[in-house]
Amino acid sequence: MNEHLRPDDAAPVYAISVAAQLAGLHPQTLRQYDRLGLVSPRRTSGRNRLYSLRDIASLREVTRLSAEGVNLAGIQRILGLETENERLRSQLGILLAEVQRLRPGIGARPPSTTSEPSTAVVVWRPRPADRDHHHRTG
Repeated sequence: MNEHLRPDDAAPVYAISVAAQLAGLHPQTLRQYDRLGLVSPRRTSGRNRLYSLRDIASLREVTRLSAEGVNLAGIQRILGLETENERLRSQLGILLAEVQRLRPGIGARPPSTTSEPSTAVVVWRPRPADRDHHHRTG
């Protein structure tokens, strides 16, 4: 298939009947999820729901979480957190690119991911002047 003919993941192109079939759900379930704010598709000027591929993926995620025993309020919270996480990751990517642009070399070396303590040993010895001062005052 020609890449130019494929819809963007966020493009609202699927009517509720098609989206329901792709998600393996009944259209009434999609209406309920929309009323609850779980998956809210875009609307046409005639108020018809149009779903995107991203919406269909969200519907499948709702189905999966529900099958695992998560209630609808929990699913709503999970989806909200996933959306926020995606937004923050995108923002982080933008900020890291800007830091890299402004200060090349920063971030070139990945931070250490080990949680093991350092094996470095630091030895402190008082300077002769400190030692003499300590003996005179002590």
